[in-house]
Amino acid sequence: MRNEKLFRQVLTALFVALTLMLGLTPLGLIPLGPINLTILHIPVIIGTIFLGLRGGMLLGACFGIASTMAAFGVSLGAAQSGLALLVVTANPFLAICMCMIPRLMIPIVTHLAYTALRGKGEKRAVACAAVAGSLTNTVLYLGIMYLLFVTLHLDVQRWANAILTATALAGAFGEAPVAAILAVPVTAALFKQTKKR
Repeated sequence: MRNEKLFRQVLTALFVALTLMLGLTPLGLIPLGPINLTILHIPVIIGTIFLGLRGGMLLGACFGIASTMAAFGVSLGAAQSGLALLVVTANPFLAICMCMIPRLMIPIVTHLAYTALRGKGEKRAVACAAVAGSLTNTVLYLGIMYLLFVTLHLDVQRWANAILTATALAGAFGEAPVAAILAVPVTAALFKQTKKR
């Protein structure tokens, strides 16, 4: 029991370190002009499935903090999103909300999807939960960003709409499948390792 608890604590620390490393360096962000695609949601999703909702919320908060720091230009070489910078300039508090809320929703949606589908097979539950968590990140982040552009009367030109649309499509058809593909074997290996202990 003690070894199990220590194992989970070490694993949580590793997930936190991985999330922060990906968030504060260029490793976790794929720059696409003025906006970035991310793989930071993957450790949050996997951590939520393996560690539970509490551990997932910690990882989501780390993702949100890293995202906020990148939006404000405080990072170790990670590309700053031009669209996020516009929101930061207009209203820093709302920019923080834009960065934090979607990231904190990832573990909640992932946990709910995984719990609901667990009876239908472990691999299917993990894959569906990973897709749900990834889409939550994409839809909420870009949705909140667009709403802030409108409510703050920022210059929502065709290029901004086109970039948001392209990023949403890339997130749906790029980030979500990658999350599912990686989450299934990694969580299987983690659960297998736990059973051996």
